[in-house]
Amino acid sequence: MADNNLPLLPLQNMSDHHPALTPAISSAYLEAARVCLDRHHVSPKEFILQNDGNESIAKVEWEITDSRIQSAWANTDDTTRDGAYAVAIAATELLRGMVAVRRAETRTGADYYVAFADQDLEDLENCFRLEVSGTNLDKSEVRKRLRIKIEQTKQGNSNLPALAAIVGFKVQLILLQTVDIEL
Repeated sequence: MADNNLPLLPLQNMSDHHPALTPAISSAYLEAARVCLDRHHVSPKEFILQNDGNESIAKVEWEITDSRIQSAWANTDDTTRDGAYAVAIAATELLRGMVAVRRAETRTGADYYVAFADQDLEDLENCFRLEVSGTNLDKSEVRKRLRIKIEQTKQGNSNLPALAAIVGFKVQLILLQTVDIEL
């Protein structure tokens, strides 16, 4: 039974507050996330969120997918990646008050640029890079991917600060970690 006092992971209407997500992209990412969540759970579900090691819990709610949506997202790897984008961006918004402002270029060590919602969202100098991964495996795989993604951001062709976000769909775990980059 879900606790009604828990914060809700803001997966709905993400294009309304994330400039980098058009209605079509946010809708597609949400569909992918729903398929990933349906693989293991029934809505609503509580997820553990770790923000630089500080633990909290959020409620995740979604509509069940039908066979057409499941068929459209039959490629498990692509679905897990795109579903993780939705969940990670929503978690970054919930935990940090940051929004996705632009898709990152290749070799930057990131998937998206995020910034605090009250900043100038046109200036990438105010942004953090956000590197995302998702998995349907166990907690040890979630933590392993965090280490890999932290290293990937360090190798990226960018001097912007970075965050790594890993979504463990099966184990109900979302890790968000600030990357310490040595200059």
